[in-house]
Amino acid sequence: MGRGKIEIKRIENANSRQVTFSKRRAGLLKKAKELAILCDAEVAVIIFSNTGKLFEFSSSCMKKTFSRYNKCLQGSIEMALVEHKAEKQVCKEADNLKDEVAKLQMKQLQLLGKNLTSVSLKELEVLEQQLSEGLSSVKEKKEQLLMEQLERSRLQEQRVMLENETLRRQLEELRGFFPSTDHLVRSYLEYYPVERKNSLMSHNIRGPDVTCACNLEKGDSDTTLYLGLPSDHHKIKKPESHSNDSESQ
Repeated sequence: MGRGKIEIKRIENANSRQVTFSKRRAGLLKKAKELAILCDAEVAVIIFSNTGKLFEFSSSCMKKTFSRYNKCLQGSIEMALVEHKAEKQVCKEADNLKDEVAKLQMKQLQLLGKNLTSVSLKELEVLEQQLSEGLSSVKEKKEQLLMEQLERSRLQEQRVMLENETLRRQLEELRGFFPSTDHLVRSYLEYYPVERKNSLMSHNIRGPDVTCACNLEKGDSDTTLYLGLPSDHHKIKKPESHSNDSESQ
């Protein structure tokens, strides 16, 4: 069976207490020695019995260990003092910042025309001057921005005009390279009159050229110069033929 759990409290029996002290003291010193050896640590143990007897263990030198302990203790105390002083300074700065923020908030409310009950006449005059200066600065900034925007618009307009002029010149150059449609039609009719005649004959259209060709085939060679439309030419031609018949009679 395992050992029962021992209640940690003062042993009333003196003999039992002395026996337990001796056993546990030896065990504690043994554990301290093992800790120093295994972990390469500097260990110092001081034990006083209830009768005032001293028991100690040190892995190096007890005085050296105590000196090191005192330095660390002193350094920790000084560090604590420095931290306390720094914390006090931070709290003071925080209070100053809070006061400044409160003043700025009050100033902002006064600039907005609020919370003016406790303001004197002189303070009101100063506030009015500040507002006037601020309004002048705002107007100057507004005028500056408007002028900059106007200048940008003017430059943009110039760029658009230049682009339009460039496109117009390119269009004129293209028109110069490619002739118009009317000119092409006239040139085609000049070089291909036979096709035009055949087209008119196929559609039963008798134009001036076709009429001329028909007259030549019939042997009517008329060298008279006629001015006007083809229809007028036919109207004038009929009376002349009638007058010729009368003369022959």
